[in-house]
Amino acid sequence: MADTVNATGLRVQQWDKDFFTEYVQANRFAKYMGTNENSIIQLKEDLSKKKGDRITYALANRLTGAGITGTNTLEGNEESLDTRSHRLTVDKIRNAVRIGEMDEQRSAIDLRNAAKATLKTWMMEKTRDGILDALASFNTGSAQVLYADATETQKDAWLVDNADRVLFGNAVGVGGYTDHSADLTAITPSMELSTDIISIAKRRALTASPKITPITTNGDQQNYVMFVHPLAMRDLKEDSVFLQANREARARNTSNPLFSDDSYHWDGVVIREVSDIQLLSGVGGSSIDVAPCYLVGAQAIGLGWAKRSKSVTKEFDYSDKMGVAIEEIRGIEKLHFGSGSGDTSDVKQHGVHTCYVSAVADA
Repeated sequence: MADTVNATGLRVQQWDKDFFTEYVQANRFAKYMGTNENSIIQLKEDLSKKKGDRITYALANRLTGAGITGTNTLEGNEESLDTRSHRLTVDKIRNAVRIGEMDEQRSAIDLRNAAKATLKTWMMEKTRDGILDALASFNTGSAQVLYADATETQKDAWLVDNADRVLFGNAVGVGGYTDHSADLTAITPSMELSTDIISIAKRRALTASPKITPITTNGDQQNYVMFVHPLAMRDLKEDSVFLQANREARARNTSNPLFSDDSYHWDGVVIREVSDIQLLSGVGGSSIDVAPCYLVGAQAIGLGWAKRSKSVTKEFDYSDKMGVAIEEIRGIEKLHFGSGSGDTSDVKQHGVHTCYVSAVADA
């Protein structure tokens, strides 16, 4: 009796599916990803079954009318729904490895498994970097410009549109919120990340127009998340109020983040250290380094796939060497929606409040 063996093509499809699932789940930001509007990083796969290079994210602003009471007529007094959109552009991303002396690993399936760990790490890092680039980017109309590529004019225009979503130093009065570079120079060495700054950022997020929506967990618990540079986390840990709160109001064992370096909490904000956040070298007052910190809520980032990860193998040099490539089509952008009369006029970053703080290097 012969055993049934799955066709090679089917095994490859299963490998690709497992690879995609594993690399997404193992990503540093995986816990913040989801398909609904309550997710910090909203996932979409609208183009996976149709053609196109853009995925549309929709926003329906909350209703602000008074409504109708009693026996008054509702028909004819309906409130118009204010909708906005963000179009995310996708592109192909790929990489490959080549392996020689494949006498013991001739099959395509074995080759894929041999290269799986390195390709998965590369793809995870590529996605992580894409998310951090998006958080630091500047939106100019319908386009998104990376921090390193943005002109001073683009930075200033972004700052004016997002003045209620930006904080320089430790108080709203630091900087004029019209000149990005000049406002960075107003940050002094003493303006380190602190509980005061976190609370100010939270209040500004809640009172911004439109407000940055907290994410809802456990039914009715609402929180923001703040991603911070290691130097900013260092300074926060030295803040006396923060230190006392974690020492006296949390468990006095190794589960306390003072010892475990797990998530910290302050005033409804979860603080997470992210080592790969870009440090802005020499841009502060007295040429100090400045660290951006990102307080995020729902729909802060859009991550859209037109094609999930797919592997391809190829032989080289008369089959002496084998290569395997991984590719996908996707895009990552900070979501921004128009706040003016038009769909994309006066665009604001929807779910991100950006804080710039002192980050003096270790002595």
